[in-house]
Amino acid sequence: MSADQLFGTSTVVLCFAIYFYSWKYQQKDNYKIAVALLIISGLILRIYSSSYLYLHDWDERYHALVAKNFMKHFFVPTLYDHPVLHYYYNNWDSNHIWLHKQPLSIWAMTISMWLFGINEIAIRIPSIVITTIAIWLTYYIANFFFNKKVAYYSAFLYSINGLIIELVGGRTATDHVDVFFLFFIELSIFLSIVYVQKQKTIYTILVGVSIGAAILSKWLPALIVLPVWLLLVIDSKKFNNKKIFFQFVLMCTVAAIVFLPWQIYIFQAFPVEANWEASFNVKHLTQVFENQQGPFYYYLTMMRLNYGELIYLPLIWFLWKSFKKPFDLKRLAICVWVVVPVLFFTVAQTKMQAYILFICPALFIITAEFFVMLLNFKIEKTQKWLIRFIIVIMIVIPFRYLIERVRPLENIDRNPKWATDLKGLNSKNYKNAVLLNYNRPIEAMFYTDITAYNYLPNDSTINSLMQKGYTIIINDNGKVPMQTKTIKGLKMEHLEEFD
Repeated sequence: MSADQLFGTSTVVLCFAIYFYSWKYQQKDNYKIAVALLIISGLILRIYSSSYLYLHDWDERYHALVAKNFMKHFFVPTLYDHPVLHYYYNNWDSNHIWLHKQPLSIWAMTISMWLFGINEIAIRIPSIVITTIAIWLTYYIANFFFNKKVAYYSAFLYSINGLIIELVGGRTATDHVDVFFLFFIELSIFLSIVYVQKQKTIYTILVGVSIGAAILSKWLPALIVLPVWLLLVIDSKKFNNKKIFFQFVLMCTVAAIVFLPWQIYIFQAFPVEANWEASFNVKHLTQVFENQQGPFYYYLTMMRLNYGELIYLPLIWFLWKSFKKPFDLKRLAICVWVVVPVLFFTVAQTKMQAYILFICPALFIITAEFFVMLLNFKIEKTQKWLIRFIIVIMIVIPFRYLIERVRPLENIDRNPKWATDLKGLNSKNYKNAVLLNYNRPIEAMFYTDITAYNYLPNDSTINSLMQKGYTIIINDNGKVPMQTKTIKGLKMEHLEEFD
């Protein structure tokens, strides 16, 4: 067994032990300790998933580079901070001004790097922190809707969910952006509940701030909070229509104050890029981008893969029960939280699994209520085995998907040579440098202050750059023409490439 496999196995065994004792405390109705243990175990899993000393493919590397560049100019989002070769503003993966995502999650990474240095772990710390906090938020929200037993199992599902843990570690597409979006939507619903309980305007303002933060994390699907807030407020019967209207307008106004300034600013400062990205976002509804398509039942399929094969049982049961109780506005609020986003993104032609990540707390609550119902279900002794089997499976499946996502038994190099090669360039003190012919230019620009490209321009372009005072570094991967190698003043490097 390798050191990495031993690390992974030890982590999972430790977490399973903590979950076991958490379950024991829950059975004794000691929910404070039980939930605290859930949070501790969830935190350990998130740290483990984030302990890779390189940037992951897909989105994390782009977000990390933009976050690093924000350290130089907090309100100017750039990917290529100093582009020296031609670029197209409509190529989000190689342009200069980068407006492909809203800035809040990336700003959080920037602040983390200011505090902890420019490294991979600092990029992931904000996601580790907020998803750990969200375990408790899930418990609080579920307890409001139902009871402590349902709340406990909901928090357990959140703490152990493999997709969330993968996203926190930056190991799958959309990573920290969708994690932030999930967090602020859940925080908005938590604050909505607190407002209903305490009836203080400050909580309406905080809901508005949180909705605005969610929009600044991803975009307008954060408005799903508005009907949920409205249903919870009406259900409480504590407010007259005039107050509901005033508080609703206040909440929307605060949200607008939070997210609109950035939108106005980018359209004034970077009109070409901002208009392109705005049109690009709308086109996701009618066109398929980057081969991210799927059938109309795509998200129903992804629910099975991300939340377990049995997810359809509690979901159908909950919808049926809600249909039988149409005036139960709390249940209706949960239905809205799940159904509206699924329908909206089903209509959209571009589909990705994390687009509906923000409904997962509601799915956990639905699953938890179904689980507790089974625990209390009275049935003939001869049929008890079936109920017990389903109960066991509903506990085993989350662990199974955790193992599949976290992959503790895989022998993975957490500090690969290609990453150490890049970091080693810093010791050579190249000034005003441009790296050419390297297949990981985004990572190269994150780990160094070198501008990098994945292709080799013609010799005249190289000579022109050198005449302008640039130090030209070419990665010699065995495909560089001999004529190019003879250009006087070139620096040659042998960097390990990784496809």
